[in-house]
Amino acid sequence: MRTLENRRPRQQIHNLADKLPQHSRGTAQRGSRRSGEPPAWVGYAFIAPNFIGFLLFTLVPLLFALLVAFTKWDVVSGIEGIQWVGLQNFVTLFQDKDFWESARITFFYAGASVPLTTVGGLLLALALNGPIAGRAVLRAIFFIPFIANTVAIATTWILLYHPTYGPIDIALRALHIANPPLWLVSSQWALPALILMAVWGGVGYASIIYLAALQDVPQELHEAAALDGANAWTRLRVITLPFISPATFFLLVTGFIGASQNFGMINLMTQGGPGRSTTVLSYYIYLSGFQFYRFGYAAAMAWVMFVVVLLLTLLLWRFQRHSVFYS
Repeated sequence: MRTLENRRPRQQIHNLADKLPQHSRGTAQRGSRRSGEPPAWVGYAFIAPNFIGFLLFTLVPLLFALLVAFTKWDVVSGIEGIQWVGLQNFVTLFQDKDFWESARITFFYAGASVPLTTVGGLLLALALNGPIAGRAVLRAIFFIPFIANTVAIATTWILLYHPTYGPIDIALRALHIANPPLWLVSSQWALPALILMAVWGGVGYASIIYLAALQDVPQELHEAAALDGANAWTRLRVITLPFISPATFFLLVTGFIGASQNFGMINLMTQGGPGRSTTVLSYYIYLSGFQFYRFGYAAAMAWVMFVVVLLLTLLLWRFQRHSVFYS
């Protein structure tokens, strides 16, 4: 009797399933999607434009540039003018003194501007995170340089750096500095002038990133440390900096990538001069490709720069495993 009673509910379920329509039974058995849920191809249709854009405007040009890096091509002669030269472009590159000089300038520019921007953004964020009047307005003001038009920024700084009637040199003369720097027309001061401008333009963005990170720092830890007698510097070093270390890592990685690709400001303000004092790698690649029509050589330099930036990023990524704290 007990066996028959146990079988009855099971038999009733099978009978009910047989009465269901075929498509409902298949849906119930597979459990693929609920009623009213769109099919899977709808989701793929939404992300298809992004994949198509990446394929046409990123992946294909990237692979084409890799192919061109092993050729000699002046682009004027068309596709028929492409000559396969193998590794000759890379051999020439490593023997090119101008390439190594541009690489040195690029490392100096990125190595100075990125840490200064990061530290400046942190100090500004700490200042704006406190209870000060007009804090929201100040945040917007400091962020404006990051979103302002590049041509407008370059024109403004050219006027500021003018050696005769520029406000910066006028202020320095008012401070009894007889021979202020000539800035953009001096091979000694042109690169520091660009670094100063890069820091000015990036500090606001870095401060916004740090302000967002500071909101996640537990205030109870600061209160407990203050009760234990820890001063402001100790609380910053032991509590705040570890909690905002992911933001620091993000700013360093994106900052070095952006600084290595900087082209617009240099093209607008110095054109790589005076002499070659501000000819970074990105501008040297532009000169080789679009001024001297050595597209194969320019593509080889671009790929070498890509590999160097990739290795630097991987090195920072490996370093963050031991130095970045994720709460």
